[in-house]
Amino acid sequence: MARKHPEWNPELLRQHREKFGLTLEDTGEKLREIAERHNFNIAANFQTIWGHEKGTVYPGPHYRRAYCRLYRRNEAQLGFRGALPGEDAPVESAPAVVERDLPDQSQAVRHVLSSIREGTSDVDSEALRNRVIDAWRRRTTGGTVDTPSVVLVGGFAGSGKSEFAKFLGGLTGWPILDKDSLTRPLVDQLLIALGGEAHDRSSDLYREKVRPFEYRCLMEAAWDNVDCGISTILDAPFISEFSQADWMQRFHNRCRSKRVSVATIWVECDPESMREYIEFRGAARDAWKMNSWDDYLSSLNLELRPQGPHFVVDNKLGAAVAMVDEARDVLSGGDL
Repeated sequence: MARKHPEWNPELLRQHREKFGLTLEDTGEKLREIAERHNFNIAANFQTIWGHEKGTVYPGPHYRRAYCRLYRRNEAQLGFRGALPGEDAPVESAPAVVERDLPDQSQAVRHVLSSIREGTSDVDSEALRNRVIDAWRRRTTGGTVDTPSVVLVGGFAGSGKSEFAKFLGGLTGWPILDKDSLTRPLVDQLLIALGGEAHDRSSDLYREKVRPFEYRCLMEAAWDNVDCGISTILDAPFISEFSQADWMQRFHNRCRSKRVSVATIWVECDPESMREYIEFRGAARDAWKMNSWDDYLSSLNLELRPQGPHFVVDNKLGAAVAMVDEARDVLSGGDL
């Protein structure tokens, strides 16, 4: 425990529970309600909570996110880790009312979108934020957006890109095309047919014979949406694509020819957080990564940024995903 989480102070969990006047059983019930609202994978029985407070079991990522929503504090304030710059200030509580309060909701949405910053000088993060907020407002009032948008959300495995893509999709109503959901069954069977293993994502066979068609299917599905005037969010690593200036230029040219607004977002994260999320999700396709973590990590260029105009979301230590959870609570009227 001390070696992996030297800054962990489990005593703070008990202090916050007692400050809120909750028993262990009460806390479990509240955490389960939060888990249902946010689709967290936790059981939250009192024995587990007791173990967290005594310091015998370090809470997994979904537990930490649930505790943050329950106690209205960030991970640093709950003693899970050291504070990032700007995390000393208390986290604002969600409204303690059930009614929709648009000003408070708008503020929560803008708070999350503030994590999108310019990765290059030729993009405008405020314009992107306004477009997303406009889509959200039009969606909630039954309006429509005249010109479609394509948003590419990329990042390394476990970086939090899918959580951020889902938030944008839920906010705007724009459909999300997730590469794995769209192509995984076909890719698995194709690898087997070519003499490989179904869950292999690290061999030359996958990279040279399968991956190009996997991404082609993803992009063709996106163009079908765009041709129907439907804004679309694409969720995939995009490691190779974002590294190629010519690929990025062709993509921007095609969007321009279709009069489509385009945004490329790179979600960055620290290696330890990525490893924790990969281990937590337990996907078969990640087996090689977990068994050969040092080799996998050495193959990553952690300084990678997309070629051409792009935005960056800083999700180091799960900071951006924590803001997403907070905003979801505000938008749903969540409370204790």
